[in-house]
Amino acid sequence: MEKQNSSYTVFTLSGLNESKTNKYIYFTFTLLGYLFIIFVNSTLIVIIALEKTLHEPMYFFLCNLSVNALYGTGGFFPKLLFDFLSDTHVISYSGCLLQMFVIYTFSVCELTNLTVMAYDRYVAICRPLGYHAIMTPLTTGKLILFAWIFPFCCVCIFVLLIFRLPLCGLHIKKLYCDNWSIVKLSCVDTTVNNVYGCVLMGIFFALFLFILFSYMKILRVCHTSTIAMSKCMQTCLPHLLMVINYSVAVLFDIMYSRYGSSDMPQVLHNLLSVEFLIIPPVFNPVIYGLNLQKIRNKVTRMCSRNKIIHT
Repeated sequence: MEKQNSSYTVFTLSGLNESKTNKYIYFTFTLLGYLFIIFVNSTLIVIIALEKTLHEPMYFFLCNLSVNALYGTGGFFPKLLFDFLSDTHVISYSGCLLQMFVIYTFSVCELTNLTVMAYDRYVAICRPLGYHAIMTPLTTGKLILFAWIFPFCCVCIFVLLIFRLPLCGLHIKKLYCDNWSIVKLSCVDTTVNNVYGCVLMGIFFALFLFILFSYMKILRVCHTSTIAMSKCMQTCLPHLLMVINYSVAVLFDIMYSRYGSSDMPQVLHNLLSVEFLIIPPVFNPVIYGLNLQKIRNKVTRMCSRNKIIHT
C-alpha cells in the first residue's frame, strides 16, 4: 500500500539485527572510538586556533577538515550508540532526512577539503615565489567557503528530490539512512534522482582527478631533487593515501548499495559501509597533525608544560 511522506513516518534500520547478543561490547568500543575522534580533532582545532604561528592556509584547511569530522560523526555515532542500547532500531522520516543530509554533506565536504588542500600544496611547491601572493587571506577564505557551501548546495538538492517521493516501504538495510535506500522504497519513477546521482558522481570523479593531477605536477617538480622529494613524500604522500582510501570507501558504499549481493554477511557490510565515516576522522588529525613539524612541536610543548605543572 502506498504510504505518503509525513512527519509520522518511521523507518526501521536493520543493520544491527545481528549484533543484539553482543550489543554492550559493541557499544563500549563504539563509544571509546567516538570519544577518541572528538578528542584528537578538538585538540587539533584548539592548537591551530591558539597558536599564531599556525595561522597559515595549510593549517586552516587542516582545521577545517577536523571541524568537518566532528560535524559528520555527530550525525552518525549518537544515533548508533542509542540503537545499541535499544531493542528497536527506528528513525523518524524527518530524522532520517536530517541524518542523510549530515552524512552526505560531511562526505562531499571531505572531498572538497582534500581538493583545496591539494591545490594549496600545488601552489606552495610548484609556485613557491608566488605562494603568498596567490594564497592570500581572501583566497583562503573563499576556498574554505567553497569547501562548505558547495556540498551543502549539492546535498540540499538531493534531499529535496527525495522529499517529493511517496514511499511504499519503510525498511532500510543499513546502520544509517542513505539516498539509495530511500529511493528504492519509492512508489513512483525515480529517473530524476538517478540522473542527479550520476551528475554528483561525475563531480566527485572530477575532483578526484584534480587531486591526482595536482600531485602529479608536484612529483614532476620534486623528482629532480632528493631533498625536495623527501619533503614531498613526508607532507604529500599521507594526503594522497587518505584521498585514495576515502574515495575507494565511498565508491564501494555507493556501488554496493546499488548493485551489491545480499549474500555478504551483515557485519562485514556494516564495517565497509561506515569506513568513510570512521577512518578519515580518526587518522586525518593523527597523520596530518603529527606529520607537521610545527604541530608536533606545539603538542610537545603542551605536554611538557602540563607535566611540569602536575609535578
